[in-house]
Amino acid sequence: MRWLTKPPPGKTKEEMWRELEEGAALFSDFWNAPIDRIAIENPVMHKHAKARIANFEDFAQSIQPWQFGHGETKRTCLWLKNLPPLVPTNIVPGRAQRVHRMPPSADRWKERSRFYPGIAKAMAEQWTEAAMAEAA
Repeated sequence: MRWLTKPPPGKTKEEMWRELEEGAALFSDFWNAPIDRIAIENPVMHKHAKARIANFEDFAQSIQPWQFGHGETKRTCLWLKNLPPLVPTNIVPGRAQRVHRMPPSADRWKERSRFYPGIAKAMAEQWTEAAMAEAA
């Protein structure tokens, strides 16, 4: 949200607001798609994003990598339609803030947006199981 008032080097405030508009439109398209099951992964949203999303609802679940076998913290929110919340599969004791404390680097953006395989596995297994049970 800080970039909306003081943009990073090489960007203007207008560009940052335009990117916010584009991101909110994309989220809206996903959230309002005419399909049975929807799962959207996104960080916690600020008020400016929420105000721009059509039919916005609060997230259904907040998860952490350490609940799925990764010894790190990185809160991730899930917006779910017709899917159950994930059940933790492998709670580990580590709670390193690796992503939050990452120093500046050329690949920082890539590391910060990396998705955790343990969470992906839980999504695939649990939501497939839920869909199969519903179809039976």
